[in-house]
Amino acid sequence: MSVTVAPHGIWKSPITGDSFTARSVTLSQVRVDGPDTYWVEGHPLEGGRGTLLRRRGTGETGEVLPLIDGVRLPDVGTRVHEYGGKAYAVHHGVIVFSDRTDGRVYAYDTSDPRRGVRPLTTLSKVRYGDFWIADVRDLVYAVAEDHSGPGEPVNSIVAIPLDGSAARDDSAIIPVFGETDFAQAPVVSPDGTKLAWISWNHPNMPWTSSQLRVASLTFEGRIDREVVLVDQPGVCVYEPRWTLDGDLIHVDDSSSWANLYRTQGFVWNEGEDPNAWTTRLRTRSLHPGRRAFSHPHWQLGLHSYDNYDNDLLVCSWVEDQEWHIGTVRVDNGMAEEWATGWWPIGNVAAADGRVVFLADSATHTPAIIEVSRGKTKVLRPSSEAEVPAALISTAQMLTWKTSDGEESHGLYYAPVNPDFRAPDGELPPLIVNVHGGPTSASRPGLSVPFQYWTSRGFAVLDVNFRGSTSFGRAYRQKLNGQWGVMDVQDCVDGAQYLINLGYVDPKRIAIRGSSSGGFTALNALASSDVFTAGASFYGIADLVKLAQSSHKFESHYDQLLIGSDDVSDPVWAQRSPINRVDQIHAPLLLLHGGEDPVVPAAQAEEMYEALRAGGNAVALKLYQGEGHGFRSAVNIKDAWQTELSFYRTVWGIATDAPIHVEIANL
Repeated sequence: MSVTVAPHGIWKSPITGDSFTARSVTLSQVRVDGPDTYWVEGHPLEGGRGTLLRRRGTGETGEVLPLIDGVRLPDVGTRVHEYGGKAYAVHHGVIVFSDRTDGRVYAYDTSDPRRGVRPLTTLSKVRYGDFWIADVRDLVYAVAEDHSGPGEPVNSIVAIPLDGSAARDDSAIIPVFGETDFAQAPVVSPDGTKLAWISWNHPNMPWTSSQLRVASLTFEGRIDREVVLVDQPGVCVYEPRWTLDGDLIHVDDSSSWANLYRTQGFVWNEGEDPNAWTTRLRTRSLHPGRRAFSHPHWQLGLHSYDNYDNDLLVCSWVEDQEWHIGTVRVDNGMAEEWATGWWPIGNVAAADGRVVFLADSATHTPAIIEVSRGKTKVLRPSSEAEVPAALISTAQMLTWKTSDGEESHGLYYAPVNPDFRAPDGELPPLIVNVHGGPTSASRPGLSVPFQYWTSRGFAVLDVNFRGSTSFGRAYRQKLNGQWGVMDVQDCVDGAQYLINLGYVDPKRIAIRGSSSGGFTALNALASSDVFTAGASFYGIADLVKLAQSSHKFESHYDQLLIGSDDVSDPVWAQRSPINRVDQIHAPLLLLHGGEDPVVPAAQAEEMYEALRAGGNAVALKLYQGEGHGFRSAVNIKDAWQTELSFYRTVWGIATDAPIHVEIANL
């Protein structure tokens, strides 16, 4: 087979925008109900509509929900906290879900399909999610976010009757808990007598400081006696979940790592006071160590572990930048890792000895995996577009010294295409990718978007800067007060590290990021001349204006990251890229959703106008109808084609591909 000699950046690749639009879906919210497996798929070709699918124990797979009112397809999703998450629950064949189109909660009984989809709530300005079905009381517990009043929305936990009475009268909904700014993750004990949940208050985020609460329930489903199990400054709680025998498992980072804990003493003994449990609770750690059993709750419904049986939990965890799945004994914490060949993404569910989880690997995009009777199989891939093995660039884990003497981490992807090689002596251009959050992390699983670049002759560095998760609380907290400085420096140092190794062309280094990653990319362009191009996807340009328009969930988050709660403090202006446009000299591409509720599109427009007026090469595309992130297949595909054409144009990479964006001042 002949190999074509061609410059990096113009290699022809079978990976196109269609590879992650027309032939791909997003997979989330994997759950099991007896022999059946459920999950939500996001379809770019349908505007990102959330579709609830079921795979029966007999193997048939299909969309499970019928039309709402006989006229429109359900869009399973929620806008609680703007980032959504868990938008349905299923128990014994009864499905409760939030429809993103009208915001109502609906129920559907798979054993009685003739009843169709029934509304459980009215049309209102209240958003619902994080459902837990408590059929013993004919209720579903949920997080409610009420936007009907003035000021910021009110978050609480409520109980919605399953009989549909609240679809006619809002007063039928039972207020359960609303004493803090936020509450989520309601879970009912196996005997139906207790409720556990997480709460937190401004100015914290749930992963900076949160509480674990447990209360007994009255016959009507309201809380009675309450105990706060975990409430320590700087300690966060994740994922309360009851064992089959009535103990409470949770994850917290009191040890500086997100470890498992077990609390005993809840079981009622005949003849004693119903609230005697409040006096005898005892908590101990399970399998402590330098590993993380959960991750920041950007979305509702984290499910990183589940009950395997009465004795074992099946868990996913990350340790030393590697992802694992296995069991942990409830009695002594002993762990046993499973060799499945897959890296769990953090969505694990189990029933009757069958485990289903969302996972990827170095050679496979995310898929739903089932482990049963010692055998592993794929239930649902996220993409029908197979990436040829010879075309895959696998992640190389890197650690480099930062300019202030500490360490940062990243994943390096070298250019790979068996049909092409570069001319002798030519080094590849590098694209530095900055993950969002910033409290998040990059992982080494097969990413079709990264292969889009590497198969065309670009190298990629995916940076886990200081502030990223999966490296312990101390690493995550390093960014507090240093956002826009430390993350920027880690990206600059990572690029320079690869330049010094002789891996990449120092004249063709780009930095790209979305949301907070866009903020880092913009500041990096203003802070260093190592980057010769940049792209910001719905990135933050003005911190002061963001603080004025920020939604409730993140309304104090930037104060922690900036290190000041006073927006008149000069540091807010100093860290805002809009005030640093005179320091940006590299060409910049701005892509933004026209209806973004998190970072308004005006931020991109102002950045564009300031750079254009200053004579800097800059391009802007607004995608009408899109929010914080792109859902439409047409827009997703266009964004990738635009970014590729932008780099080729500003770096003078000869190609016959059309230019998809007008670049001012070039």
